[in-house]
Amino acid sequence: MDWDTVRQIALSFPEVEESGDGRTAFRVRGKLFAWAARERDGGGLGVRVDREEKQLILDSNPDVYFSSPHYDGWPGVQIRLEAIDPDELRMRLEDAWLIQAPKKLATTYATQTD
Repeated sequence: MDWDTVRQIALSFPEVEESGDGRTAFRVRGKLFAWAARERDGGGLGVRVDREEKQLILDSNPDVYFSSPHYDGWPGVQIRLEAIDPDELRMRLEDAWLIQAPKKLATTYATQTD
């Protein structure tokens, strides 16, 4: 996977805006859900996750998911783009979007995609 794929998937969700003030970031109504993690923190793609699921995600596939000390105590994980499957990347970005999207927007999206 690469950043063009991340961009294509992220922008496919409703009301997503991309910013790029040195690092790519994707927001839904101003709320960050995916971003380019800083190299000093290990790089990769950072995504928002459910706080209770963070450790489960990290443990599920350490070749793909990781975290740096910068993310300790925060509901986000990093993804090695070169190691993730396209369907899993889409699922992870969709989950991150759903976490940050306003409830009404998320519900509308979920009913349209079922």
